[in-house]
Amino acid sequence: MSRVGEKIRQLRSEVGLSQKQLGKKLGVSESFVNEVELGKKVINQNLIDRIGKVLGKDLNDITMSFEEEVFQKEEKNFNYEPKKEKVNEIWNEAFGSVLKNIPIYEYSLNKALGSKQLPIVGNKIEGYAQDKVFYLKIEDDEMIGFRICKEDLALAVSTQEIINNSICLVENAGERKIRQIKKLDNSKILLISNPNSVRADTVDVKSLKVIARLIRLEINL
Repeated sequence: MSRVGEKIRQLRSEVGLSQKQLGKKLGVSESFVNEVELGKKVINQNLIDRIGKVLGKDLNDITMSFEEEVFQKEEKNFNYEPKKEKVNEIWNEAFGSVLKNIPIYEYSLNKALGSKQLPIVGNKIEGYAQDKVFYLKIEDDEMIGFRICKEDLALAVSTQEIINNSICLVENAGERKIRQIKKLDNSKILLISNPNSVRADTVDVKSLKVIARLIRLEINL
């Protein structure tokens, strides 16, 4: 069990939440929570922060105490004053093979705004080729009916395939937007921004360009 997973399990028990209840509050499955607590899954900083808010505890101090423990071991074994930069370099090398920096883009995809790390499993990220996956920073509240809000981060996979009911970054009439795709027939498509509204844009298949499909949303709390 990892130190992060052990701490999450401990705090979850203290506040009286089951794995299923915690998963529901985070928007993940019970099995995902179980694997995190067992140390079988690596979680990113965004999810660590969200778990900390739900449990009412800052979990970032776990990483610091772990680094301090490494410092003490190095000092004892090698009899020198360790530097934090050296320890960070060691851990970056250790996790470089299992974590990858995923770029964050605006809809234009012109320049990366930053990056976030995600685990590589079976040489893939979330089951997709590493070079096909990136984050999109949501630019407006047009998809709020789907609980997709401005400033949220959506993990996306590059594709040109039109998949019915998928939520995608699309380009139509020179504009790029996030929309749900609903096929009417082989030539017409509805672009939906609100699942509760009868209004939607009808476009020709040939005029629509699919750029990426959203596969996961990280909510900005």
